[in-house]
Amino acid sequence: MKCENCTKKECIKKSKIDDQQNVSVDIPNFNSEHEEKSEFHKLADAKIFLSDCLASDSCVTVEEGIKVFQQNQKEFFRILNLNKKCDTSVHKVLAVSICPQSLPYFAAKFNLSVTDASKRLCGFLKSLGVHYVFDSTIAVDFSILESQKEFVYRYRQQKQEEHSLPMFASACPGWIQYAERVLGNPVIPHICTAKSPQQIMGSLVKDYFARQQNLSPDKIFHIIVAPCYDKKLEALREDFYTASYNSHDVDCVLTSGEIIQIMEQKKEFMKEAVVDTLFGEIKEEDTVNDGTTRSDGYLEHIFKYAAKELFDMNIKEITYKALKNKDFQEVTLEKNGEIMLRFAAAYGFRNIQNMVLKLKKGKFPYHFVEVLACPGGCLNGKGQTQTEDGKPDKALLRRMEEVYAEIPVQLPETNTHVQKLYQEWLDGMDSPKVQEALHTTYSSAELPTDNMDIKW
Repeated sequence: MKCENCTKKECIKKSKIDDQQNVSVDIPNFNSEHEEKSEFHKLADAKIFLSDCLASDSCVTVEEGIKVFQQNQKEFFRILNLNKKCDTSVHKVLAVSICPQSLPYFAAKFNLSVTDASKRLCGFLKSLGVHYVFDSTIAVDFSILESQKEFVYRYRQQKQEEHSLPMFASACPGWIQYAERVLGNPVIPHICTAKSPQQIMGSLVKDYFARQQNLSPDKIFHIIVAPCYDKKLEALREDFYTASYNSHDVDCVLTSGEIIQIMEQKKEFMKEAVVDTLFGEIKEEDTVNDGTTRSDGYLEHIFKYAAKELFDMNIKEITYKALKNKDFQEVTLEKNGEIMLRFAAAYGFRNIQNMVLKLKKGKFPYHFVEVLACPGGCLNGKGQTQTEDGKPDKALLRRMEEVYAEIPVQLPETNTHVQKLYQEWLDGMDSPKVQEALHTTYSSAELPTDNMDIKW
Protein backbone atom coordinates (compact mmCIF):
# COMPACT_ATOMS: atom_id res chain seq x y z
CA MET A 1 0.00 0.00 0.00
CA LYS A 2 1.38 3.42 -0.95
CA CYS A 3 1.26 6.17 1.61
CA GLU A 4 -0.42 9.40 0.57
CA ASN A 5 2.92 11.20 0.30
CA CYS A 6 4.73 8.78 -2.00
CA THR A 7 4.78 9.22 -5.76
CA LYS A 8 7.27 6.47 -6.53
CA LYS A 9 6.24 3.26 -8.27
CA GLU A 10 7.43 1.21 -5.32
CA CYS A 11 6.69 2.35 -1.80
CA ILE A 12 8.78 0.89 1.00
CA LYS A 13 5.89 1.02 3.40
CA LYS A 14 4.01 -2.21 3.90
CA SER A 15 0.33 -2.32 4.55
CA LYS A 16 -0.49 -3.03 8.12
CA ILE A 17 -2.74 -0.65 9.95
CA ASP A 18 -3.54 -0.88 13.62
CA ASP A 19 -6.75 0.09 15.33
CA GLN A 20 -5.96 3.81 15.35
CA GLN A 21 -4.38 3.96 11.88
CA ASN A 22 -1.10 4.77 13.63
CA VAL A 23 1.82 2.46 14.13
CA SER A 24 4.64 3.46 16.42
CA VAL A 25 8.22 2.40 16.10
CA ASP A 26 10.21 1.30 19.14
CA ILE A 27 13.81 2.34 19.19
CA PRO A 28 16.34 0.36 21.22
CA ASN A 29 17.15 1.79 24.64
CA PHE A 30 20.75 2.97 24.54
CA ASN A 31 20.78 4.02 28.19
CA SER A 32 22.57 1.98 30.79
CA GLU A 33 20.48 -0.15 33.10
CA HIS A 34 22.09 1.77 35.94
CA GLU A 35 21.37 5.18 34.46
CA GLU A 36 20.91 7.84 37.08
CA LYS A 37 17.25 8.69 37.44
CA SER A 38 16.05 12.25 37.82
CA GLU A 39 12.71 13.53 39.04
CA PHE A 40 11.54 13.08 35.45
CA HIS A 41 12.34 9.37 35.19
CA LYS A 42 8.66 8.58 34.69
CA LEU A 43 8.73 9.98 31.16
CA ALA A 44 7.95 7.27 28.63
CA ASP A 45 10.58 5.99 26.23
CA ALA A 46 10.56 7.94 23.00
CA LYS A 47 8.08 6.86 20.39
CA ILE A 48 6.98 8.58 17.25
CA PHE A 49 3.84 7.83 15.28
CA LEU A 50 5.00 8.10 11.73
CA SER A 51 1.61 8.97 10.31
CA ASP A 52 1.54 11.93 12.71
CA CYS A 53 4.87 13.53 12.01
CA LEU A 54 7.59 13.21 9.42
CA ALA A 55 6.10 14.41 6.19
CA SER A 56 8.12 12.05 4.06
CA ASP A 57 8.75 9.31 6.55
CA SER A 58 8.94 6.80 3.69
CA CYS A 59 12.38 8.24 3.06
CA VAL A 60 13.84 8.04 6.56
CA THR A 61 16.82 5.74 6.96
CA VAL A 62 17.30 3.50 9.99
CA GLU A 63 20.15 5.69 11.23
CA GLU A 64 18.09 8.85 10.80
CA GLY A 65 15.13 7.22 12.50
CA ILE A 66 17.17 6.31 15.57
CA LYS A 67 18.62 9.82 15.84
CA VAL A 68 15.18 11.37 15.50
CA PHE A 69 13.80 9.19 18.28
CA GLN A 70 16.70 10.14 20.53
CA GLN A 71 15.64 13.79 20.39
CA ASN A 72 13.29 13.65 23.35
CA GLN A 73 12.73 14.88 26.89
CA LYS A 74 15.14 12.30 28.31
CA GLU A 75 18.02 13.71 26.26
CA PHE A 76 17.17 17.14 27.65
CA PHE A 77 17.26 15.83 31.23
CA ARG A 78 20.47 13.92 30.56
CA ILE A 79 22.17 17.25 29.91
CA LEU A 80 20.52 18.84 32.94
CA ASN A 81 21.88 16.00 35.11
CA LEU A 82 25.36 16.33 33.59
CA ASN A 83 25.38 19.96 34.68
CA LYS A 84 24.78 18.87 38.28
CA LYS A 85 27.95 16.77 38.38
CA CYS A 86 31.14 17.97 40.03
CA ASP A 87 33.16 17.47 36.85
CA THR A 88 32.72 20.86 35.17
CA SER A 89 34.44 19.60 32.01
CA VAL A 90 31.21 17.82 31.03
CA HIS A 91 28.96 20.81 31.73
CA LYS A 92 27.03 22.40 28.88
CA VAL A 93 25.50 25.84 28.47
CA LEU A 94 21.83 25.10 27.81
CA ALA A 95 20.15 27.41 25.30
CA VAL A 96 16.53 27.04 24.17
CA SER A 97 15.10 28.80 21.11
CA ILE A 98 11.32 28.99 20.81
CA CYS A 99 9.61 29.08 17.40
CA PRO A 100 7.07 31.90 16.95
CA GLN A 101 4.36 29.37 16.01
CA SER A 102 4.85 27.53 19.30
CA LEU A 103 4.12 30.52 21.53
CA PRO A 104 0.40 30.76 20.59
CA TYR A 105 0.07 27.13 21.69
CA PHE A 106 1.34 27.92 25.18
CA ALA A 107 -0.79 31.09 25.28
CA ALA A 108 -3.90 29.08 24.42
CA LYS A 109 -3.02 26.38 26.95
CA PHE A 110 -2.38 28.91 29.76
CA ASN A 111 -5.18 31.28 28.68
CA LEU A 112 -2.65 34.12 28.57
CA SER A 113 -1.40 36.66 26.06
CA VAL A 114 1.53 35.49 23.96
CA THR A 115 3.90 37.86 25.79
CA ASP A 116 2.82 36.58 29.23
CA ALA A 117 2.94 32.96 28.06
CA SER A 118 6.46 33.59 26.78
CA LYS A 119 7.54 34.89 30.19
CA ARG A 120 6.00 31.93 31.99
CA LEU A 121 7.57 29.40 29.60
CA CYS A 122 10.93 31.15 29.96
CA GLY A 123 10.66 31.08 33.75
CA PHE A 124 9.78 27.40 33.75
CA LEU A 125 12.69 26.43 31.52
CA LYS A 126 15.14 28.42 33.62
CA SER A 127 13.81 26.80 36.80
CA LEU A 128 14.86 23.45 35.29
CA GLY A 129 18.41 24.66 34.69
CA VAL A 130 18.28 26.26 31.22
CA HIS A 131 20.71 29.18 31.01
CA TYR A 132 19.32 31.12 28.03
CA VAL A 133 15.91 31.26 26.35
CA PHE A 134 15.62 32.98 22.96
CA ASP A 135 12.72 33.94 20.72
CA SER A 136 13.63 32.75 17.22
CA THR A 137 11.58 35.46 15.47
CA ILE A 138 14.90 37.11 14.65
CA ALA A 139 15.84 34.04 12.57
CA VAL A 140 12.48 34.18 10.76
CA ASP A 141 13.21 37.80 9.87
CA PHE A 142 16.61 36.87 8.42
CA SER A 143 15.07 34.06 6.38
CA ILE A 144 12.31 36.28 4.98
CA LEU A 145 14.68 39.11 4.07
CA GLU A 146 17.03 36.74 2.22
CA SER A 147 14.10 35.04 0.46
CA GLN A 148 12.81 38.41 -0.73
CA LYS A 149 16.14 39.34 -2.28
CA GLU A 150 16.52 35.95 -3.91
CA PHE A 151 13.09 36.09 -5.54
CA VAL A 152 13.77 39.47 -7.11
CA TYR A 153 17.13 38.21 -8.40
CA ARG A 154 15.52 35.08 -9.86
CA TYR A 155 12.75 37.11 -11.51
CA ARG A 156 15.28 39.35 -13.22
CA GLN A 157 17.34 36.35 -14.34
CA GLN A 158 14.45 34.23 -15.64
CA LYS A 159 15.36 34.75 -19.29
CA GLN A 160 19.00 33.83 -18.70
CA GLU A 161 18.56 30.95 -16.24
CA GLU A 162 16.19 28.09 -17.03
CA HIS A 163 15.25 27.16 -13.45
CA SER A 164 14.98 30.65 -12.00
CA LEU A 165 11.20 30.53 -11.70
CA PRO A 166 9.02 29.42 -10.12
CA MET A 167 10.63 29.75 -6.72
CA PHE A 168 9.46 27.52 -3.88
CA ALA A 169 9.77 28.50 -0.22
CA SER A 170 12.36 26.61 1.81
CA ALA A 171 11.18 27.13 5.39
CA CYS A 172 9.28 23.84 5.86
CA PRO A 173 11.58 20.85 6.59
CA GLY A 174 8.87 18.31 5.75
CA TRP A 175 8.53 19.79 2.27
CA ILE A 176 12.32 19.92 1.80
CA GLN A 177 12.74 16.28 2.85
CA TYR A 178 9.97 15.24 0.46
CA ALA A 179 11.47 17.27 -2.39
CA GLU A 180 14.98 15.84 -1.95
CA ARG A 181 14.05 12.22 -1.31
CA VAL A 182 11.01 11.80 -3.56
CA LEU A 183 10.62 14.58 -6.13
CA GLY A 184 14.27 15.12 -7.08
CA ASN A 185 15.77 17.23 -9.84
CA PRO A 186 12.60 18.56 -11.51
CA VAL A 187 11.81 20.47 -8.31
CA ILE A 188 15.05 21.07 -6.37
CA PRO A 189 16.53 23.87 -8.58
CA HIS A 190 13.39 25.88 -7.88
CA ILE A 191 13.74 25.80 -4.08
CA CYS A 192 14.86 29.04 -2.46
CA THR A 193 18.38 28.73 -1.07
CA ALA A 194 17.66 30.83 2.04
CA LYS A 195 18.04 28.68 5.14
CA SER A 196 15.00 27.91 7.24
CA PRO A 197 14.53 29.87 10.49
CA GLN A 198 15.65 26.83 12.47
CA GLN A 199 18.89 26.56 10.50
CA ILE A 200 19.58 30.29 10.87
CA MET A 201 18.85 30.21 14.60
CA GLY A 202 21.30 27.35 14.91
CA SER A 203 23.98 29.44 13.22
CA LEU A 204 23.20 32.44 15.40
CA VAL A 205 23.49 30.47 18.64
CA LYS A 206 26.47 28.26 17.79
CA ASP A 207 28.42 30.94 15.90
CA TYR A 208 27.55 34.52 16.82
CA PHE A 209 26.32 33.93 20.39
CA ALA A 210 29.09 31.40 21.12
CA ARG A 211 31.75 33.94 20.14
CA GLN A 212 30.02 36.66 22.16
CA GLN A 213 30.21 34.40 25.22
CA ASN A 214 33.74 33.10 24.44
CA LEU A 215 32.40 29.57 24.19
CA SER A 216 33.27 26.71 21.87
CA PRO A 217 30.16 25.63 19.91
CA ASP A 218 30.36 22.13 21.36
CA LYS A 219 30.02 23.60 24.86
CA ILE A 220 26.50 24.80 24.03
CA PHE A 221 23.56 22.39 23.98
CA HIS A 222 20.97 24.06 21.76
CA ILE A 223 17.32 23.02 21.90
CA ILE A 224 14.56 24.19 19.57
CA VAL A 225 10.93 24.20 20.73
CA ALA A 226 8.86 23.72 17.58
CA PRO A 227 5.29 22.94 16.47
CA CYS A 228 6.12 19.88 14.36
CA TYR A 229 8.21 16.70 14.39
CA ASP A 230 9.77 17.33 10.98
CA LYS A 231 12.19 19.78 12.55
CA LYS A 232 13.80 16.90 14.46
CA LEU A 233 14.88 15.47 11.12
CA GLU A 234 16.04 18.85 9.86
CA ALA A 235 18.43 19.12 12.81
CA LEU A 236 20.31 16.08 11.44
CA ARG A 237 21.20 17.66 8.09
CA GLU A 238 24.91 17.59 7.22
CA ASP A 239 24.89 21.30 6.36
CA PHE A 240 23.67 21.87 9.91
CA TYR A 241 26.84 20.34 11.41
CA THR A 242 30.35 21.67 12.13
CA ALA A 243 32.81 18.78 11.90
CA SER A 244 35.74 20.66 13.44
CA TYR A 245 33.81 21.00 16.70
CA ASN A 246 31.74 17.83 16.33
CA SER A 247 28.77 20.08 16.93
CA HIS A 248 25.28 20.27 15.46
CA ASP A 249 23.81 23.76 15.22
CA VAL A 250 20.69 22.32 16.86
CA ASP A 251 21.31 19.45 19.27
CA CYS A 252 17.73 18.54 20.07
CA VAL A 253 14.23 19.51 18.91
CA LEU A 254 11.32 19.20 21.32
CA THR A 255 7.76 19.80 20.19
CA SER A 256 5.48 22.18 22.05
CA GLY A 257 3.48 19.16 23.20
CA GLU A 258 6.60 17.53 24.65
CA ILE A 259 7.30 20.67 26.70
CA ILE A 260 3.73 20.68 28.01
CA GLN A 261 4.20 17.06 29.14
CA ILE A 262 7.19 18.17 31.23
CA MET A 263 5.19 21.04 32.70
CA GLU A 264 2.32 18.75 33.63
CA GLN A 265 4.67 16.35 35.42
CA LYS A 266 6.50 19.12 37.27
CA LYS A 267 3.20 20.48 38.69
CA GLU A 268 4.49 23.56 40.43
CA PHE A 269 3.93 27.29 40.17
CA MET A 270 5.89 28.74 37.30
CA LYS A 271 7.75 31.98 37.94
CA GLU A 272 8.03 34.42 35.08
CA ALA A 273 11.27 35.44 33.40
CA VAL A 274 12.13 37.72 30.49
CA VAL A 275 13.38 36.12 27.27
CA ASP A 276 17.09 36.69 26.58
CA THR A 277 18.61 38.37 23.56
CA LEU A 278 21.60 37.21 21.55
CA PHE A 279 23.39 40.42 22.51
CA GLY A 280 23.64 39.52 26.19
CA GLU A 281 21.03 42.12 27.15
CA ILE A 282 17.80 41.43 28.98
CA LYS A 283 15.05 43.76 27.88
CA GLU A 284 11.37 43.89 28.73
CA GLU A 285 9.89 43.53 25.26
CA ASP A 286 6.56 42.39 23.90
CA THR A 287 6.48 39.38 21.62
CA VAL A 288 5.97 40.48 18.02
CA ASN A 289 5.07 38.79 14.76
CA ASP A 290 6.33 39.51 11.27
CA GLY A 291 3.38 41.58 10.13
CA THR A 292 1.20 38.89 8.57
CA THR A 293 -2.11 37.37 9.56
CA ARG A 294 -0.98 33.86 8.66
CA SER A 295 1.25 31.43 10.52
CA ASP A 296 3.99 31.50 7.90
CA GLY A 297 4.34 34.89 6.20
CA TYR A 298 6.78 34.33 3.33
CA LEU A 299 4.25 34.85 0.56
CA GLU A 300 3.02 38.20 1.83
CA HIS A 301 6.48 39.63 2.45
CA ILE A 302 7.96 38.48 -0.84
CA PHE A 303 4.89 39.64 -2.77
CA LYS A 304 4.98 43.16 -1.32
CA TYR A 305 8.75 43.44 -1.67
CA ALA A 306 8.71 42.23 -5.29
CA ALA A 307 5.84 44.56 -6.21
CA LYS A 308 7.89 47.52 -4.98
CA GLU A 309 11.29 46.46 -6.31
CA LEU A 310 10.14 45.21 -9.72
CA PHE A 311 7.13 47.42 -10.53
CA ASP A 312 7.37 50.34 -8.08
CA MET A 313 3.98 49.44 -6.59
CA ASN A 314 3.23 49.83 -2.87
CA ILE A 315 0.92 47.03 -1.73
CA LYS A 316 -0.65 47.40 1.71
CA GLU A 317 -3.32 44.70 1.67
CA ILE A 318 -3.25 41.30 0.00
CA THR A 319 -6.37 39.46 -1.12
CA TYR A 320 -6.21 35.68 -1.17
CA LYS A 321 -8.36 33.76 -3.64
CA ALA A 322 -9.17 30.21 -2.58
CA LEU A 323 -9.02 27.74 -5.47
CA LYS A 324 -9.77 24.01 -5.02
CA ASN A 325 -9.72 24.26 -1.23
CA LYS A 326 -8.81 26.65 1.60
CA ASP A 327 -5.25 25.28 1.67
CA PHE A 328 -4.55 26.24 -1.93
CA GLN A 329 -4.87 29.97 -2.50
CA GLU A 330 -3.42 32.45 -4.94
CA VAL A 331 -2.55 36.13 -5.00
CA THR A 332 -2.06 38.21 -8.14
CA LEU A 333 -0.58 41.61 -8.91
CA GLU A 334 -2.15 43.47 -11.83
CA LYS A 335 -0.89 46.56 -13.63
CA ASN A 336 -2.78 48.15 -16.50
CA GLY A 337 -4.96 45.05 -16.78
CA GLU A 338 -1.97 42.68 -17.05
CA ILE A 339 -1.02 40.15 -14.40
CA MET A 340 2.55 40.90 -13.36
CA LEU A 341 2.90 38.47 -10.45
CA ARG A 342 1.01 35.32 -9.55
CA PHE A 343 1.80 33.72 -6.18
CA ALA A 344 0.25 30.72 -4.46
CA ALA A 345 0.15 29.10 -1.03
CA ALA A 346 0.02 25.29 -1.10
CA TYR A 347 -0.45 23.55 2.26
CA GLY A 348 -0.69 19.79 2.78
CA PHE A 349 0.54 17.01 0.52
CA ARG A 350 -2.54 16.75 -1.66
CA ASN A 351 -2.02 20.32 -2.81
CA ILE A 352 1.73 19.89 -3.06
CA GLN A 353 1.34 16.87 -5.33
CA ASN A 354 -1.11 18.70 -7.57
CA MET A 355 1.31 21.61 -7.76
CA VAL A 356 4.24 19.36 -8.71
CA LEU A 357 2.15 17.61 -11.35
CA LYS A 358 1.45 20.95 -13.02
CA LEU A 359 5.15 21.82 -12.92
CA LYS A 360 6.13 18.54 -14.61
CA LYS A 361 3.51 19.07 -17.32
CA GLY A 362 4.86 22.54 -18.06
CA LYS A 363 1.56 24.16 -17.09
CA PHE A 364 2.71 26.08 -14.06
CA PRO A 365 1.35 29.65 -13.82
CA TYR A 366 3.00 30.78 -10.57
CA HIS A 367 6.12 32.81 -9.93
CA PHE A 368 6.36 31.84 -6.26
CA VAL A 369 4.73 29.21 -4.05
CA GLU A 370 4.76 29.11 -0.28
CA VAL A 371 4.85 25.37 0.42
CA LEU A 372 4.05 23.88 3.82
CA ALA A 373 3.57 20.20 4.64
CA CYS A 374 0.93 20.79 7.32
CA PRO A 375 -2.63 21.62 6.20
CA GLY A 376 -3.52 24.98 7.66
CA GLY A 377 0.08 26.08 8.08
CA CYS A 378 2.66 25.95 10.85
CA LEU A 379 0.27 26.61 13.73
CA ASN A 380 -1.31 23.27 12.84
CA GLY A 381 1.94 21.36 13.38
CA LYS A 382 1.11 17.95 14.76
CA GLY A 383 3.52 18.38 17.63
CA GLN A 384 1.04 20.75 19.24
CA THR A 385 -2.47 20.42 17.80
CA GLN A 386 -3.26 16.74 18.30
CA THR A 387 -5.26 15.29 21.15
CA GLU A 388 -4.11 12.16 23.01
CA ASP A 389 -6.12 9.96 20.64
CA GLY A 390 -4.28 11.42 17.63
CA LYS A 391 -7.12 13.60 16.36
CA PRO A 392 -6.73 17.31 15.63
CA ASP A 393 -7.87 19.67 18.37
CA LYS A 394 -9.83 22.12 16.24
CA ALA A 395 -10.93 24.28 19.16
CA LEU A 396 -7.33 24.69 20.30
CA LEU A 397 -6.23 25.57 16.76
CA ARG A 398 -8.92 28.25 16.49
CA ARG A 399 -7.79 29.74 19.78
CA MET A 400 -4.16 29.72 18.61
CA GLU A 401 -5.12 31.51 15.41
CA GLU A 402 -6.96 34.16 17.43
CA VAL A 403 -3.96 34.62 19.73
CA TYR A 404 -1.51 34.83 16.82
CA ALA A 405 -3.60 37.51 15.11
CA GLU A 406 -3.42 39.64 18.28
CA ILE A 407 0.40 39.71 18.39
CA PRO A 408 1.82 43.21 17.76
CA VAL A 409 3.35 43.67 14.33
CA GLN A 410 7.01 44.31 13.55
CA LEU A 411 8.16 44.04 9.95
CA PRO A 412 11.50 42.26 9.32
CA GLU A 413 12.87 45.37 7.61
CA THR A 414 12.39 47.38 10.82
CA ASN A 415 14.04 44.87 13.17
CA THR A 416 17.05 46.81 14.46
CA HIS A 417 18.60 43.65 15.93
CA VAL A 418 18.67 42.09 12.46
CA GLN A 419 20.32 45.18 10.98
CA LYS A 420 22.89 45.14 13.78
CA LEU A 421 23.68 41.48 13.17
CA TYR A 422 24.11 42.01 9.43
CA GLN A 423 26.91 44.43 10.31
CA GLU A 424 28.48 42.83 13.40
CA TRP A 425 28.12 39.18 12.48
CA LEU A 426 28.11 39.14 8.67
CA ASP A 427 30.09 42.26 7.68
CA GLY A 428 27.19 43.78 5.77
CA MET A 429 24.14 42.63 3.80
CA ASP A 430 26.07 41.77 0.63
CA SER A 431 29.21 40.17 2.06
CA PRO A 432 30.30 36.58 1.29
CA LYS A 433 29.51 35.70 4.91
CA VAL A 434 25.81 36.22 4.21
CA GLN A 435 25.81 33.45 1.62
CA GLU A 436 27.70 31.13 3.95
CA ALA A 437 25.63 31.78 7.07
CA LEU A 438 22.13 32.33 5.66
CA HIS A 439 21.97 30.17 2.53
CA THR A 440 22.36 26.48 1.74
CA THR A 441 21.99 24.04 -1.15
CA TYR A 442 19.62 21.16 -1.76
CA SER A 443 20.23 18.01 -3.76
CA SER A 444 18.41 14.94 -4.94
CA ALA A 445 19.18 12.00 -2.66
CA GLU A 446 18.62 8.38 -3.59
CA LEU A 447 17.26 6.22 -0.83
CA PRO A 448 19.98 4.22 0.93
CA THR A 449 19.54 0.47 1.20
CA ASP A 450 19.04 0.75 4.96
CA ASN A 451 15.80 2.69 4.67
CA MET A 452 13.27 1.93 7.37
CA ASP A 453 10.92 -0.84 6.30
CA ILE A 454 8.23 0.49 8.58
CA LYS A 455 4.85 -1.12 8.97
CA TRP A 456 2.26 1.46 8.00
